[in-house]
Amino acid sequence: MRKQCQIEITNRFAALENLSDSEDINRAWENMKESIKTSAEESPGLHELKQHKPGFDEECLGALDQRKQAKMQWIHDPSQSTVDNLNNVRRDASRHFRNTKKAYLKAKIEELETNSKIKNIKDSYRGISDCKKSYWPGGSIVKDDKGDLVADCHSIVARWRNHFSRLFNVHEVNEVR
Repeated sequence: MRKQCQIEITNRFAALENLSDSEDINRAWENMKESIKTSAEESPGLHELKQHKPGFDEECLGALDQRKQAKMQWIHDPSQSTVDNLNNVRRDASRHFRNTKKAYLKAKIEELETNSKIKNIKDSYRGISDCKKSYWPGGSIVKDDKGDLVADCHSIVARWRNHFSRLFNVHEVNEVR
């Protein structure tokens, strides 16, 4: 797979060697870049990256691009107007992401409700498990002074209370430098 891609690129560069020296450097770079891209696309094993965040659409990509452009303007010209523009664009992008996520979750919940109403158990459980994948409950086991595991909630609170009282109460130290 890698070998085939290397052969494709070598063949395309062989065709680029015949270019004249008077050609513009930017044009030569564009030709090289296109040759590499088309070789990579034609070689086997190229796959599209899957979308990791559900509900992230083209409008979200546009909001990201706007935010990047505003930041680049602020980097090149750190005036108050570009700072204000950057803050406004960031606020709008965050609002858009939040609203998109809410709309996705609302649609997902409606889909789960529909599956539940029509007694489609398989899809209901699949949708619930997809929603649960992102949730990880925190650890609820702590070691006590002796190193034994404590799982009782009252013992855990007492252990943390003891730990922080020893950590912050430094009356035992006679000399502090």
